[in-house]
Amino acid sequence: MILTAALRAFPSIFQRATLRLLAKTLALTLLLFALLGAALWSGFHAARLALGWGGGGLAEASATAIVLLAAGWLLFRATAMAVMGLFADDIIAAVERADYPQIAARPVGWGRSVRLALASLARAIGWNVLALPAYIALLVTGVGTIGLFLALNAILLGRDMADMVEPRHPALPPIPRGSRWLMGLVSALLFLVPLVNLLAPIFSAAMAVHMLLGRKTR
Repeated sequence: MILTAALRAFPSIFQRATLRLLAKTLALTLLLFALLGAALWSGFHAARLALGWGGGGLAEASATAIVLLAAGWLLFRATAMAVMGLFADDIIAAVERADYPQIAARPVGWGRSVRLALASLARAIGWNVLALPAYIALLVTGVGTIGLFLALNAILLGRDMADMVEPRHPALPPIPRGSRWLMGLVSALLFLVPLVNLLAPIFSAAMAVHMLLGRKTR
C-alpha cells in the first residue's frame, strides 16, 4: 500500500493547483531561513564589535554560514513541514479534487491548520534537540546518526501526515500505526536528498491522502 501511495503521490506534485501551493510553501520556508541568516549575521557582527575581535566581514560571514548550515540540517524538515501545515487544507483538497472527487471531505479550517503547524514544529524541534547528543555520539559509527534520524523522524512525520488527512474524513478508519511509520520513513528519506527535499512536504501530504483514501477506492 505504501508503494502504491508513493507512486500515486508523484504526479500529484505537478498538478497546477498543487504547484501554486508548492511555490507558496517554498517561498515562505526560504524566507524564514533568510531571516534566520540575517539575524545570525547581525548577532555575530554585534558580538565581534563588543568583544573587539578581528576578522571583519569574512569571519562573520563564515560563522553565519556554518551555523546556518547546521541549523538547516536540523531545522529545515521541521520548518518546511510546519509551513506546509499552514496550507495543508488547501494542498490536501487539491489532491482530493483531482483523484477522489467522489469522496466528500470535511474542511478543517485555518485555525486547525495553524495548530497543526505549531504542534508539528514543536515536536520536530523538541525531539530532534533531545536526540542531538545521540546524533553526535553515533557519528563515529558512520551510519548511526542517519539511522537514528530516519527512525525518529519517520515516527514524527507519520504522525504529522496522518493528522493532516484523518480529520477531513472522520468516518474512515485511521491509518494503521505501521503504515504511518512507513509513510513517515519515505518522507524522511526524501528530506535527506538535496533539491528533492524541497518537494518533500507537498509529496508527503499527497502520499498521506492516497494512504487514507486509496484503501476506500480499492
